[in-house]
Order: sequence, then structure tokens, then C-alpha cells
Amino acid sequence: MFGKKKRRGKGSPAPPAHDELVRRDFTAAGPNQLWLTDLTEHRTDEGKLYLCAIKDVWSNRIVDYSISDRMESKIAVDALNNAVARRGVEGLSVAGCRLHSDRGSQFRSRKLQQAL
Repeated sequence: MFGKKKRRGKGSPAPPAHDELVRRDFTAAGPNQLWLTDLTEHRTDEGKLYLCAIKDVWSNRIVDYSISDRMESKIAVDALNNAVARRGVEGLSVAGCRLHSDRGSQFRSRKLQQAL
């Protein structure tokens, strides 16, 4: 009686997960061919913070990231937009780049699919 209420009817379901195009081959012959992304949770004295980072497999460096106090699709969209904008400034093309992630709801969201 005193626990959290169960949530029912969470709204519309996320789109289905796409095929795994990388096939566990995490190598790239050049920049902006394969990016990896994931979310991580960090506890602070003021609450939780979430970090979504995008890493270029070729250089093994973080391309860009986004931080938020909410774990929503917006954090993944912001990280992607930041990464594309940064690589555009550097004069590199991101056309044809594949983005690999786990199958979390933030990465299957309609907002991220539209941004891709």
C-alpha cells in the first residue's frame, strides 16, 4: 500500500530496434565511419545527472556529448546534433556515418530517428 504506484499505459511504444549493421566489428578505416554512443548515470549531492557521449571508433575519441538531469530522448538528440555540428566545423563530412548504440528507448525514439 505504501510503495510506488505501478505505471500503466506509458503512451505510444517506441519504434522497433533496427538491424545491427555493425555485426560486432568495431573498426573503421577513417574518421566518421562508425560512431558509438551510450548513456551513463552519475549520482551527485543534488540528484542524478545523465551523460550521453558519442565516440568515433577510428580516432577512439569522444566527438561530443550532452548532459541532462533527465534521461529522455532529447539527451541523445542533443549529443548527435553537437557531434554533427562539431565535425562540420572541423571540415569533416559525416555523410554515411553509422551510429551504434544499445537498444535503449532513448536510442530507439522517433526524435532520434528523425535527427539521424
